[in-house]
Amino acid sequence: MPRKLILDVDPGVDDAIAMVFALYHPALEVVAVTSVGGNVPPAVASRNVSGILGFFDPPRWPRVGVASMPDDGLPVEGRYGLSIDCLEAAQLRVAELRNPHPAEKVICEEVRAAPGEVTILALGPLTNIARAFRRDPELPTLVGKVLISGGTVSAAGNVTPAAEFNMYCDPKAAREVFRSASTKVLIPLDVTNRVMLSFDHLNNLPPETTRLGWFLRAILPPAFLSYRQRLGLEGIHIHDCVTLMAAIHPELFEYEDMAGDVETGGELCRGATVFDRRRVPDWQKNIAVARKMDTARLVDYFLEGLERAAWETGPMLPG
Repeated sequence: MPRKLILDVDPGVDDAIAMVFALYHPALEVVAVTSVGGNVPPAVASRNVSGILGFFDPPRWPRVGVASMPDDGLPVEGRYGLSIDCLEAAQLRVAELRNPHPAEKVICEEVRAAPGEVTILALGPLTNIARAFRRDPELPTLVGKVLISGGTVSAAGNVTPAAEFNMYCDPKAAREVFRSASTKVLIPLDVTNRVMLSFDHLNNLPPETTRLGWFLRAILPPAFLSYRQRLGLEGIHIHDCVTLMAAIHPELFEYEDMAGDVETGGELCRGATVFDRRRVPDWQKNIAVARKMDTARLVDYFLEGLERAAWETGPMLPG
């Protein structure tokens, strides 16, 4: 039986790839896709989600929830400070939703429809998840689990020296989710940094005659250019795709139950994920954190899944 999944995304290149991968994976039933501001502003995130769904036209359409601005706004435009929407290169046509529903409303309704069965895959800032928990205080105990892409344990941050991007964008929401009664799993930079798409992978994508092959060739080059210019890297991280693989293949990861929280203020440490690792901790353990990963097998499964998804999405039609 496929696992019910809500994708909460801020596409973004790796979110977009993870979204298509999930929509066509036989082990998953994507019941909803909700957008959140992060890599791009909320309106652009919502537009990109609609554009991706319209372009690929999956056999079973999920419900769609639209993003709104975090309570305190977004502190930075784009990951690494680059205000680039790499999905613009695909020139996706967007059909306006007749009756757009707020992301948090969709999350509440889908979790309520299948208590204990829905995994929320949080691939962006945790704005929508926190709002859903506020809207329905019983919801944290009804969701199967919240699988979170973000944070760090020992690794450096990727937007400040201390903070990972998703946590930095809305630290108050992240703290609310960390402190909630939900079952939480964190896939931090410590493991996601180990996977990169290189130029070799770029040269061995699914055929551009497939819809997914064409899409990847449209959106990946701007991302590769950004990573080279800003970070001096000859490849791109795919943090959100790694987190998706944790939903499909949890056996590839080793977890440690930890006591975690998120710093909401401070000039230097906003958004830092902090874990009580003292010999005699005061905090209670509240989150399972991925500490090890079978990187080689994960990459193999990911590339195999991309190839399968490419054929499932069908051929790229003229025009």
